[in-house]
Amino acid sequence: MNDKIIFRIVTAVSVFVFLVVIILQSKVITLFPEGATVPSWVFFFPKLNAILNGTCSILLIISLLQIRNRNIRVHKILNIITFILSSLFLVSYIIFHATGIHTSYGGTGAIRYVYYFILITHIILAAVVLPLVLLSFYSGLQMNVARHRKLVRWSFPIWLYVTVTGVVVYLMISPYYTF
Repeated sequence: MNDKIIFRIVTAVSVFVFLVVIILQSKVITLFPEGATVPSWVFFFPKLNAILNGTCSILLIISLLQIRNRNIRVHKILNIITFILSSLFLVSYIIFHATGIHTSYGGTGAIRYVYYFILITHIILAAVVLPLVLLSFYSGLQMNVARHRKLVRWSFPIWLYVTVTGVVVYLMISPYYTF
């Protein structure tokens, strides 16, 4: 495949995921009609998402250390694992939010502003990082090192921020879960 086709696929996937998340956040579509019983396994997804995000954070840092030590094989394996875990996170996130379950942050005072700052930057950067990660991942798999390095200069810190803040958001809002 040539780069133009890859860029179109990455754009299509990124726009599709963004639209799905927007639709689910607006509660226009839910998996369960109002009043229906949501299966109990769905309530584990927020914790699972935090675990996946935390694991991805650790793997991203180890991957960086591996490439600095010129261990390309381990770097590539770690990034493939991280990509798979992030994909599982996305599926879990979509399923959970498709249920229509909603939780509001209950903190007050200055911590409320901290929470919403972290949440808003997390959401914006999560939308931005998806195409960057997909393009970085593709360039790395193709061993296009020059392009991979240019992309990773942006995608790595953003992806790391998104995975770390995903855990922070979970830890901050989980005391307010009503399920």
